[in-house]
This record gives sequence, C-alpha cells and structure tokens, in this order.
Amino acid sequence: MDVRTDRQAEQEQAAAARAAERTGPRQAKIALLRKPGGIAEADEPSRIATRIDRLGRYYPDIRPVSPAAIAAGDPAAMTAAGAILERIVLTNDLLGVGYLEGGVAASAAVGRVNIRNAQGRLIGYGTGSLVSPELLLTNHHVLPDAEAAGFSVIEFDYQDGIDGLPRPVRAFTLDPDRFFAADQELDFALVAVKATADELRPFGFNRLIASEGKAIVGDFVTIVQHPGGGKKQIALRENRVVDVLEEFLHYETDTEPGSSGSPVFNDQWEVVALHHASVPAAGHAEYGGFLNEGIRVSKLLKFLREQKFAPAQQALLDRLATRPERAQPAADGAAPVLTLSMPFDIRLRAEAATGRIDPDYSNREGYDPAFLPGHTVPLPGLPDALAGLAAINRQARGEPKYVLPYHHFSVVMHRERRLAMFTAVNIDGRTSRSLRREADHWSLDPRVAVTEQIGEEIYRDNPLDRGHLVRRLDPAWGATEAIAQLGNDDTFHFTNCSPQHKDFNQNKTTWAGLEDYILTNADNFDLKVTVVTGPVLAPDDDQYRGVQLPRQFWKVVAMVKTGGALSATAYLLSQEELIHGLEAATEFDYGAYRTYQVPVRRIAELTGLSFGDLEAADPLAGLESTSVAQEIRTVADLVL
Repeated sequence: MDVRTDRQAEQEQAAAARAAERTGPRQAKIALLRKPGGIAEADEPSRIATRIDRLGRYYPDIRPVSPAAIAAGDPAAMTAAGAILERIVLTNDLLGVGYLEGGVAASAAVGRVNIRNAQGRLIGYGTGSLVSPELLLTNHHVLPDAEAAGFSVIEFDYQDGIDGLPRPVRAFTLDPDRFFAADQELDFALVAVKATADELRPFGFNRLIASEGKAIVGDFVTIVQHPGGGKKQIALRENRVVDVLEEFLHYETDTEPGSSGSPVFNDQWEVVALHHASVPAAGHAEYGGFLNEGIRVSKLLKFLREQKFAPAQQALLDRLATRPERAQPAADGAAPVLTLSMPFDIRLRAEAATGRIDPDYSNREGYDPAFLPGHTVPLPGLPDALAGLAAINRQARGEPKYVLPYHHFSVVMHRERRLAMFTAVNIDGRTSRSLRREADHWSLDPRVAVTEQIGEEIYRDNPLDRGHLVRRLDPAWGATEAIAQLGNDDTFHFTNCSPQHKDFNQNKTTWAGLEDYILTNADNFDLKVTVVTGPVLAPDDDQYRGVQLPRQFWKVVAMVKTGGALSATAYLLSQEELIHGLEAATEFDYGAYRTYQVPVRRIAELTGLSFGDLEAADPLAGLESTSVAQEIRTVADLVL
C-alpha cells in the first residue's frame, strides 16, 4: 500500500521536468559510455579526477590524474583515467566478496517507514535509513512535518533471513521533539528515533559523506529499499548513473512506490543520494521507459550546515560525522548481524572526515634533517639489533628502507611490536594553521605489511584511545591550507598512533603543550621545532589482545636559540614510581602518569636509539646522575 499525496505528485512532476530538460545531454553521455574509454569523457573533468582521487582510498595502486590534463584532452591523462575507471567501475560485475559483506552491513540500517495519521491508522509506506547513532533519513514527502513524524514508526529487519524465514521485526516510534529537520525542495526529512543507543546499535548506520567524488556518470549504484512497503529488497548494482545535476543524480534502476527515502550506494557502500522519484523519460526503454532521481548527499549536508539549531539538536547533527559501529551479536533465535573486522571497516566504511589521506605516497618527502636553521638533526640512529626489527617500507626509494615518510614527518615501525619505534616531525610556527578537527578516520599504511601494524581491532569495545604520536596539528603547516591539510590528514595513519588508556594522562595539558610552549614562548630563533616521539617498548609491557601495551612515552624536542645554539630537551611520560631507576612495576596503574624532564641520554638508554649531537645540546647534559628527573607541573619547571 502506498498513498500518492499531492506532495509526492509535485516531486514527481519536478523530477520529470528535469529529466525532460536534460534529455539531450543525458543521451550524449549514455552514447559516450558505450565506447571504449568513454567513461573518462562522460562527466566533467574535475568530477572525473575527483572520483579517481576518491577511489584511491580503496585501491592503493591508483594514482591521481590531473583534471587540467583531462580537460585539455591530454592523451596520456585520458588513457590513464579511462583505464582506471573501466577497471574499477566497469568490472563486468567481478567484485571482491567484501562488496557483499559491505552490503549486509549497509542494509542493516535500512528500515520500512510506516506512515500513520493522528488516529494511528496506517496510510502508507516509505523507506528510511539510520545515518547516525540516532537520526533517520527519509523523504519530505514521506514525513512532511514533525507532526506526521510523531505518528509514524520505523521497522528494522522486515526481511527474510538466510533460511528463508522472516526475521524478528524491531519497531520504534520516531522522536521529532528531540530532532526534526526537513526541506521540501530537497525532499528530505531527518528525524530522531525514540530508542536507546543499545537498542539501535545492532543496526549500525550509513554515515553521510560531504566529500565530492562518490559517483560520476557511468558509476553503478545499489539501492536498498522496501518496494511497495514489502520486505527489504536490493536493486543490485546493475543500475547506472546517467546524469549529474547540481542537486540531483539521475540513474537507471528498478524501484517501486514505497522505495521513497531509500539510500543510493556506490560500489564502496558510500551513500551518494537519497532516492525520491521515478519518472517517465525518453531513451530508457530497458527500464520500462523510466528514469530515477535522487538528491545528492553533499547538497543535503550543505543545507543542514547552513541552518541554525538549538545546542542539543546541533549536538545530534554533529554526530552525522561519527564513524559507524557494527554491530552487536544477535539475540538467540535471531539471524546474526555481521560485525566487520579490520581492515574492511577502515577501508570501506570510514570517510575522509578529517579531509582525505593523499593516496600518492610517492610525493611524501618526510622529515627534513636540515629543517632547523644552521643545524642538521638526523633521524635517530638504530643499532643493528633494532634495525633488524624495523618494518620495511615496500615503496622505499632510498636508504634506509625502514623509514616511512609522510607530509612533514617520518615514522619507523617495529615489525614485531607493530608500533612505531619513533616518529620525527618538523614544526613551522610561522606557517602553521589551526585546522578544525573533524571526526577521526584512521587508515593502515599500504607501504607496510598488514601484519606489521596494529589496526582497529585493538581499540574496539574498550577504553583504549588511538593516541597520536605526531600530534595532529604539528605537521599542519605550509604556504597554503591545502598543504597544511595534507600533513594534518597523514597523522591519522595507524602507524602514527599507540594504544593509550583514555585515563592514562592526568597531566595531559603539560605533556601535550610542550611543543607549543617551546615553539612560541621559549628563546626560539625562526619559530621552528623538531620533535622526536615514541613509546618505550619494554619487554615486560602488558599483553592485551596479542599486543603489548606501552607503559611509557617519550619525546625529544630540538630548537635553535636566538644566539644560534642548538638546544635539545627530553621528556618522559611515566608513573612516578618508575622514575627512580625506571624499573618495571608489578602492577600498572594507568592513572598514575606524570610528565618529567630527563636527560636526552636517558631516553637513549631506554630505547636503544642514538640521538647524536642532541645529547650534547641538552641543558641537563652536565648532570652526572642519569636518573635525574624533574617533574613538569607547569612550564616554569622546564629547563631549556
């Protein structure tokens, strides 16, 4: 049953008008798709380049292609773009099994909207999808206002299981008093679900991604829907985008009434549009003469960003950027809900919320030893024993092959501990930029074997944080904001983090603020600082999920004073009882951490690394005792 309302008829009339207006350009695009390499010509050059760029997040061997070269019709660029898109997009339906796993996870968040009136009578159906831990997205013509939403219900798992038997249905009322936003022109409604986090967690959610590049003309899309209000079905992939408008996508696919409000996915299971209309259109006889239209996700998010909401509602809206959690074990008798494990969850479900990690690892110059004016500060030296334990950079172009260069910093990994031995970053206070932190997106580094780096599995369902070693804003500097963003984004590699208990550092402000203070308040020439940071990888560190958790962290900060002299200071984040001799504790209390200034040579002894001239540049170098440690409670305690 589906009630055709005036609002729905208006949406279909508007969609039909847009389809008719675009008949000529759309047919030209379809003709291009039929010729070899034509997919690289069927959309705007900038959109083609952005799509290739985004595909690089999922296929590490893809290199960016210049939009200017595509626009100029450069033969090499066109050949490269066509080859990439034909291999990844036009795959003759040969997809990795991860595609099916992703579909199970994505479809769990899709439910049937039961549209009810004030008397509680069922008057129609639609489809909706959870897009945050508590918000549901559907069409405006399905839920036109808060009152209609307040009467209506969302049902999850209205579908058959693998055994062909109906799954137990979970139904929840909606909560427009908590959150409701809608727009008739964009034909969307976003409403809170009246349920606890634990009740909704098994269904996960399909996060909305503002970034461009999720779909171009020629891409295939998949729609998860409740056609005609029936059980959940899927219009699987053989559905092609044939036109991209400013606010809408046009695509060929099979949908029926009741599919209004369905999410439209690309092959990477990113939501690219909100389906809302199916209209007659010339040249689409293979689909019964109909063309489908969806509202582009980037335009929905742009609209929401421009609205004013009360603080409590804005807080809910901000959670649209949260990465999905998948999913709790099913109750007895229920079909299992898939829990995705790393690296699939990282590569397919996470968006570039922090920007996007540059997929071209060949352009990273890494840490610069000559960064400080008048001095050379090389990377710490590794003795033979440690060098033999360093993970190899499989794309290394020089020696040593164990160095992983990023934008403005480098990392050396311990292949057995699967954590960084150390990181080294250059910080330029003159051109640093305070970039806003979006929702975190952490990625594995494809240059290192998966077995030699810790991924998401260690952090799931526990109080462990992904602790940055190179702080997010330390490499965020450069002549342009785009350059700074590259450094910012690179810090979200798993190679640059270490498991840290969320309560591990009671003196967090002092530890985290050391670089800032030395950069801007110390006797620092040219406002430049080099920082080397790492965990103390002790043999008796605690085991958890097969990983030894570091108990101590260190950093060495180098700068040039106004007189031209090099100065290096060292710091240790440790338990107070570990400082005297730094022996292992019998029991480890994460809450007992303090920040101490220690001699650089003490860090060398703890780690086995060689810091060269930095030991002589240490103001504590003249002290005889190697166990001297000064607790840093305020910046006044620093010896620089």
